[in-house]
Amino acid sequence: MNIPFYYILKNFFARKLTASITIVGVALVVFVFAAVLMMAYGVEKALIATGSDENAIITRKGSNNEISSIIDLPTANELSTLKGIAKDAQGKPIVSYEVATVINLDKKSGGMSNVSVRGVSPQVFTLRPNVKIVQGVWFKNGAREIVVGKQANERFTGAGLGDKVKFGGDFWTIVGVMDAGGSAFDSEMWGDVEQLRGAYKREAYSSMTFRFESKDELEVMKSKMTSDPRLNQMEVEVERSFFEKQAAALSTFLRILGLVITIIFSVGAMIGAMITMYTSVANRTVEIGTLRALGFHKWSVLFAFLFESLMLSFVGGLIGLVLASGLTFFSISTMNFSSFSELAFSFALSPMIVVLSLGFAVLMGFVGGVLPSLRASGMKIVDSLRGA
Repeated sequence: MNIPFYYILKNFFARKLTASITIVGVALVVFVFAAVLMMAYGVEKALIATGSDENAIITRKGSNNEISSIIDLPTANELSTLKGIAKDAQGKPIVSYEVATVINLDKKSGGMSNVSVRGVSPQVFTLRPNVKIVQGVWFKNGAREIVVGKQANERFTGAGLGDKVKFGGDFWTIVGVMDAGGSAFDSEMWGDVEQLRGAYKREAYSSMTFRFESKDELEVMKSKMTSDPRLNQMEVEVERSFFEKQAAALSTFLRILGLVITIIFSVGAMIGAMITMYTSVANRTVEIGTLRALGFHKWSVLFAFLFESLMLSFVGGLIGLVLASGLTFFSISTMNFSSFSELAFSFALSPMIVVLSLGFAVLMGFVGGVLPSLRASGMKIVDSLRGA
């Protein structure tokens, strides 16, 4: 015989205090668990959104980022003549020669942090049409002017419209604020590449970003670069893939750190669930004996108590997930290990995070409820009826 569902549901609400404590414990753990996953996913979205499947980026082999990459001027000129680079209506290659560096600025919240400064060519606006000016104007080529991403504008002192920032031995005027659609560019400052290169007396670029004609042409270009002694120290990659690799290291670090903390917290939640269920078994000894005497199988008793534990954890998981979903309205920042600069991003929720969070809650309920359920199902009928 199977124990009716309404019996399980009735007992679920019978011990409000202990059940509430268990639900709160599980909710807190799931909140932390989901927040960690949302943080890592938010980093991935910000960095991956930075790249485009229509663009490719050239950097020096062995460099893990644009800052450590060097492309000397003769090599850059040679690369720009390769077949496969798309051209604009005037027949000019759609290429942005770029220089990447970092500067220190005071944060509005206190302390200092690194900000990426990127020198770009005029073709960058064709390559990255999603980047829009929202205040002021774009910088003028040949002038010591910069535009600042909206996240950097909000987070750093002296990064407002009209402010002057000193780096590279000179003052640069902020003439605009740009919106890059939630990508990493929102945390950067952009200026004229030749002005930035001159300020730091560099005879090289950090990278080259270009629009390619087709994937087949891109593969031909890779082969050409590999076989040419002048170019084989460079590597070309689809821009989105390049930034995906940068996202992988940071998001993995956040997940591992967060999961270690979550596992520690989850032990307390599982102990709480176990105590709740052991208390339930102790208070219902005679009731268990009566059920067995009426013909209910011991496996039905086990299922009833285990299902009760799973229900407690599932409710706690739902509450924790709802609380965590509220984090999507907030933005935070962290250090991007690839660029050595601050990266601002928003918490992001995905269907997979929902499934993993609820699954983790159910797992805690199972671990916390299985032993008390086994104890309940293993009681002898006579001893149970005596209240032993």
